[in-house]
Amino acid sequence: MAEKEKSLKEEQIHPYWPRELVIPGYQPNDLSMQEILAGLFLMAGGLILMSWFVSSHCQKFSTARKLVLCWFTVCGFIHGVIEGWFSLFYQIIPTDQSILSQLWKEYSKGDSRYVIGDNFTVCMETITALAWGPLSIWTVFAFLGNKPYRFILQLIVSLGQLYGDVLYFYTEYRDGFSHSDVGHPIYFWFYFIFMNSLWIIIPLLLIFDAWNQLNMAQKKADYRSGSLQHSKGE
Repeated sequence: MAEKEKSLKEEQIHPYWPRELVIPGYQPNDLSMQEILAGLFLMAGGLILMSWFVSSHCQKFSTARKLVLCWFTVCGFIHGVIEGWFSLFYQIIPTDQSILSQLWKEYSKGDSRYVIGDNFTVCMETITALAWGPLSIWTVFAFLGNKPYRFILQLIVSLGQLYGDVLYFYTEYRDGFSHSDVGHPIYFWFYFIFMNSLWIIIPLLLIFDAWNQLNMAQKKADYRSGSLQHSKGE
């Protein structure tokens, strides 16, 4: 009995909230926060540079449009690879020491739902990885190829991202932000609030952009249709 209680106490030694959370077999990261974040931002930076270079040589995109393509390129990587990893291996992440598992254990300091395989996060991230990851990459190629459906893809992906992130924040709000160290400058404000707010602010801007583009295209189509009908009537 004493050994069982000792084992339980050992399992409870972790950096996550709520503090009484039990995570069987948990293994602390052997990489530091700085190493994990540096690897993540270097990868994201490399993808941004690559996307900027390719978009600069394919078509005469505006600076804003190039930034949009950089955004969708990074989204494709984050949704497809990082969140895809979570959706596949969420059960072993607490005990695993691969780089992506350590990344999730580090992020879980801001939202412990990821280290316990919370049902909502598993479902949301699986849909994100399967749908918004591939569609983000398709959106990039659609713009590079000047496809007529490019703004439709932008609208669909942005709506999906916005909806998922609103649910992400709202479910944690209803839980009283119990899975984070509320007020912590890095874990709460940077990991949980700032990084996730990007998937609300940027999709909102892109929804508005797609709305305007599709609205203008429909107006032109209606005008041409009306002109043709008017000519036939004459």
